[in-house]
Amino acid sequence: MAIEQARYQLADELGGIEILNARYQHQNFSRHSHEGYTIGVIESGAQQFYRTGGNHIAPQDSIILVNADEVHTGCSASEGGWSYQAMYPTPDQFEQLSQELGIKQQGAPYFGQAVVQDAVVANSLRATLALLASSNNRLQRESMVYASLSLLMTRHAKTAPKAKTQADASKQLGLVKQFLDEQPQANVSLSELANLVNLSPCYLVKQFVKHYGIPPHAYQIQARLRLAKQLLRQGNKQLDVALDCGFHDQSHFSRHFKRALGVSPGRYAKELAA
Repeated sequence: MAIEQARYQLADELGGIEILNARYQHQNFSRHSHEGYTIGVIESGAQQFYRTGGNHIAPQDSIILVNADEVHTGCSASEGGWSYQAMYPTPDQFEQLSQELGIKQQGAPYFGQAVVQDAVVANSLRATLALLASSNNRLQRESMVYASLSLLMTRHAKTAPKAKTQADASKQLGLVKQFLDEQPQANVSLSELANLVNLSPCYLVKQFVKHYGIPPHAYQIQARLRLAKQLLRQGNKQLDVALDCGFHDQSHFSRHFKRALGVSPGRYAKELAA
């Protein structure tokens, strides 16, 4: 029998960090992105995932690193599935951490490697995640978060590469992304988005994919899911959340949510709702 388990929690440190403890066998994550980084440690088995234009294998004890807003997937790379722990700090939280610790890092960090073999950092992350899941000692919790994330940054962060998108389209693409971020529930057409920034629909799709890794309609789904997570944490009903975020119905919403986050909206709400 397949074992599919996932537990989300919300740690209060740095204004709130989602943490996850999961075990999957047949879960197949669709292409998606998070507003925060994905920093995970493989506890057993192995995971295969797409990131940065290529496929990667993360075996037991390795660290998975996915930058914020970076498109990625995930499935098992071993017969028995895989288990892992992860946290999802945002770029703003990393910048705050860098400033408070005096780390010489301009802006949020960029992790060039998708899979890292570093026992020191892996054990530090494990200890931090275990503490966040079990202890209420605020001083210890915050100290561990600062220590593990600063260690990760100093050992593996790099300067983000410059986008390869043509300069004359960068501003327009940014405006399209901003529109989808600010109005994810809007039932907007590709032609309307293209007209908004004076680009042809075909060119907009092509350049959006080059710049953000997925087409505008797929990015819209991710923006809707981000809004849905906020509304679920506030205690809103699933059907209301589905409709307010622009999904056809609750079933449509649940399907996309599970494929992207690995848990149902109901389970997520039960674990993280205020």
